[in-house]
Amino acid sequence: MKVIPIIGLPIAATTYAQAVDWILDHATKGDRTYAVEAANTHVAALARVDEAFGNAMQQFDLICPDGMPLVWAVNSQLPPNERLTDRVYGPTLMLETLKATNGRQSEFRHFLLGGKQNTLDRLTEKFAKDFPAVHLVGHHSPPFGAWPEHEIDLITEKIKASGANLIWVGLGCPKQELWIAQNKDRLPPGVYFGIGAAFAFHAGEVRQSPPIFQRLGLEWAYRLAMEPRRLFKRYFTYNSLFVYHLVRDRMTGVNRA
Repeated sequence: MKVIPIIGLPIAATTYAQAVDWILDHATKGDRTYAVEAANTHVAALARVDEAFGNAMQQFDLICPDGMPLVWAVNSQLPPNERLTDRVYGPTLMLETLKATNGRQSEFRHFLLGGKQNTLDRLTEKFAKDFPAVHLVGHHSPPFGAWPEHEIDLITEKIKASGANLIWVGLGCPKQELWIAQNKDRLPPGVYFGIGAAFAFHAGEVRQSPPIFQRLGLEWAYRLAMEPRRLFKRYFTYNSLFVYHLVRDRMTGVNRA
């Protein structure tokens, strides 16, 4: 698949089907840790202005266009017959991957990392109902705030003992991306996903925006209306930074890889 740099972040021009094929292929390799991200404008802008986070994102092997503004930016650099018709939304990518592995327990084993214990319990119950032949082999709810020194060793041992090769990491951005990148060389082989709010969405704790908002690239507006105090600074800052750097790169002819 083609990779298009958008304000410095290498975005794959991919669809759900292509992304799932890539994920399943690499999950069965068993040779090393692979990192997957569904990136929105917040991720792209933060990677541009924060050196540590930008370096972390360079460790990711597949970065999908989660937000419609990223899809539009990618399409502007593709010929008409290759343009994307939809984004690859992280929560939906999770469901598509679960669907593709339903009934293939001997090949694919899922592990959930992050969130509160009651959230993980709800997810386990929901996925068992919706995908009864998916092999969910474990989950772990890490402590809130700073982790004790032994926590990473504990997580690593749990994932290794479970035999998981599809590991969903819901620690929130940027913590989950930094954690995956920093520990990529010590984690058991498999595909690790920075999956953000997908746990809360699928557990029914946070409402997803209506499809029309998603298609118009206005999911941020819906979520801002739901959680204005928590999200106002993030959306105002990083949406503005994304537009600024996108326009600046186009005007200066910069195509950062």
